[in-house]
Amino acid sequence: MAARIDPLLRHPAVKPLVFAGALLPLALLVAGAAGGTLGANPAEALLRGSGEWTLRMLCLTLAVTPLRQATGWHSLARLRRMLGLFTFFYALMHFLAYAWLDMGFDAAAILADVPRRPFVLVGTLALLLLVPLAATSADRAVRALGAARWRALHRAVHAVAALALLHFFWMRAGKNDFADVAVYALVVVVLLGWRAAAWWRRRRVA
Repeated sequence: MAARIDPLLRHPAVKPLVFAGALLPLALLVAGAAGGTLGANPAEALLRGSGEWTLRMLCLTLAVTPLRQATGWHSLARLRRMLGLFTFFYALMHFLAYAWLDMGFDAAAILADVPRRPFVLVGTLALLLLVPLAATSADRAVRALGAARWRALHRAVHAVAALALLHFFWMRAGKNDFADVAVYALVVVVLLGWRAAAWWRRRRVA
């Protein structure tokens, strides 16, 4: 199976298709807002939609390495950078939606609100941690930092995942709706657990 799938993942059309697929949720949200089909509270739908797609992109990014190792589809690695950048992109869209729809782009109000509400604080911290990861995603950044330092820096994605889950949990706590939180938490725990187990096996061998 791996011998058949892996060459397909190297096809030149794969990256453009993944790119288009990753942009589709944003296009649907914008079209829904323009067409008035996002329900009674379109602002909340935009905020919630952009936030949930940030989590989904984060899960997809974290899933690349375990899926590659489990299936032998090594060409998945060429998609990881794009998915990681889309995680940052949707996180930025989520923050901009909050800054616009909740705060009216009032910088003073945003600066006062961030430390006042814990879920906004942890969400902002997750976005700030994503900034250096996105900024160092290019090959030249790997060469400039060195592979070891680059890998150490990008382990911050684990903290991003924890903060994103906490942000989502606190967002849903007000409505006492934790079903989706549990699903995302389970996915993240499994993916990070796989990475932790792989690291432990490498350490024992070394």
